[in-house]
Amino acid sequence: MENTEDIKEEVTVEAWECCCSGKHKSRDDKEYKDLMNRLKRIEGQVRGVENMLEKDAYCTDILMQVSAITSALNSFNKVLLANHVKTCVADNIREGNEDVVDELVGVLQKLMK
Repeated sequence: MENTEDIKEEVTVEAWECCCSGKHKSRDDKEYKDLMNRLKRIEGQVRGVENMLEKDAYCTDILMQVSAITSALNSFNKVLLANHVKTCVADNIREGNEDVVDELVGVLQKLMK
């Protein structure tokens, strides 16, 4: 059986490899810190659920925590999407690259599954 750390590393690498567009974005300190703080809180919530499961917490208690994580991830996505539209999309349109609109529509369709 695989070690939990090995599984985490595999998932992280797979997520990066399968979803990475090859594009990069420089973020200002405020945006970077805000996004990282949100992710760190979410990471803590996930570890909390892991702990609850290890301690045989009641199902509905775990479900409520997972719901909170889902809300936090949705909030993260909203902030990231707003930043993307205000910077990446707007800059590309100003530069005459209107393909970015099709890219945005595709991302929105995937987010709304």
